[in-house]
Amino acid sequence: MHTLLSSYDPVMYSRILTGLTLAFHIIFATIGVGVPLMIGLAEWMGIRRNDEHYMLMARRWARGFVITVAVGVVTGTAIGLQLSLLWPSFMRVAGQSIALPLFMETFAFFFEAIFLGIYLYTWDRFKKKTTHLWLLIPVVIGSSASAAFITIVNAFMNAPAGVTVKDGKIIDISPFGAMLSPAMPTKVSHVLVTAYLTCAFVLAAISAWSLLKGRNHIYYKKALKLTMVASCVFLLASAVIGDLSGKFLAKYQPEKLAAMEWHFDTTTEAPLVLGGILTDNNEIKYGLKIPYALSILAHGLPHAEVTGLNDIPADEQPPLYIHYLFDLKMGFVALMVLIAGSFMVLLWRRRERVFENKWILRGIILAAPLAMMTIEHGWIFSEVGRQPWLLRGIMRTSEGATVSDHVDTMLYVFAALYVVLAFSSVTVLIRMFRSNRAEDEIAAKGIEGGSEL
Repeated sequence: MHTLLSSYDPVMYSRILTGLTLAFHIIFATIGVGVPLMIGLAEWMGIRRNDEHYMLMARRWARGFVITVAVGVVTGTAIGLQLSLLWPSFMRVAGQSIALPLFMETFAFFFEAIFLGIYLYTWDRFKKKTTHLWLLIPVVIGSSASAAFITIVNAFMNAPAGVTVKDGKIIDISPFGAMLSPAMPTKVSHVLVTAYLTCAFVLAAISAWSLLKGRNHIYYKKALKLTMVASCVFLLASAVIGDLSGKFLAKYQPEKLAAMEWHFDTTTEAPLVLGGILTDNNEIKYGLKIPYALSILAHGLPHAEVTGLNDIPADEQPPLYIHYLFDLKMGFVALMVLIAGSFMVLLWRRRERVFENKWILRGIILAAPLAMMTIEHGWIFSEVGRQPWLLRGIMRTSEGATVSDHVDTMLYVFAALYVVLAFSSVTVLIRMFRSNRAEDEIAAKGIEGGSEL
């Protein structure tokens, strides 16, 4: 890092600041997308089973959700500001193409915020409990739509569509055509499902932590079962979408697919490479090769031909270290599958004992940061794998950045802001729930046992 920043380079500083902002924002954006759905599931279970424990889950999760929304607003605003300040050339070229989804993202957020306020202040105000649940539906739709629209912008950057390019300029713009980029279906669905998955694991980890600390209340057992069952469903969905994402890369971004698997020669029956070390003459040492797997991932057929990096111009090839980013991401996914699968097997075979198994509880606690790290690695892989392009095939990253002399100062200011936001939000959340534990709230309100697990 010292070598990279020893001489001032506005492009490098712009990339670092944008990357830092996205990495921090993604944490709160992910929570903002996934938690409303989990709140809805808990409240629906409470109404369906007439169980106040699930209703309390929804209340408590909603309280914490408000804090993360507030921080997400600040970091989301920072991203919008940095688009204009750090990437002015990109905004001049592509601004009209991405204006519609950016506007729709803002509209979706306001839609979510309005109904979130109504939802929070109308608990116990309706005779029919389902009326209150219906108020949460716009919150779920708004949060997911907000993520979808901003992801559509990223999809356009990876696979521009709906535009005509002439002399390096975008003309004849079709706003809806630009939104319907070939990358849109897989990217949007992947972002949404992984956000739901991550939040399910985060909420499961909180319950697992409480059980591991000896707080053996049925509330935590119900919360753990609900969140872990949801995690398994979302894991299955993300596996299907991941397979479709591989086929998208093979067709529209073959250079990224080839770089992530160190696939240099265009061949059939291409193997998928795990780990390894790349030598100077592009030979792979110590890597595990799975026969036919890359051909299957790319085209669904073991004998399909996969484009190699040697057929891609050298100045358009992504950095080869994205291979390790992808391997790390898939390693995290494998651990999550193992943890979730073990929980479900034990739940099926030893229903009550699964909540007393310390290894399972520790594994669930571990799964929460793994899920968040998977999302972080996935975004880094996606953005670095698009290099050297900022707007693929139209504008290189070096052409889109600012030439300002003060990006380094902005980096330090925003980094300090994120430290303050992180410390403040974590402190508030810990104090909010540590001083008001679920079992104490249950006892104070005289909540009955409700339905069984």
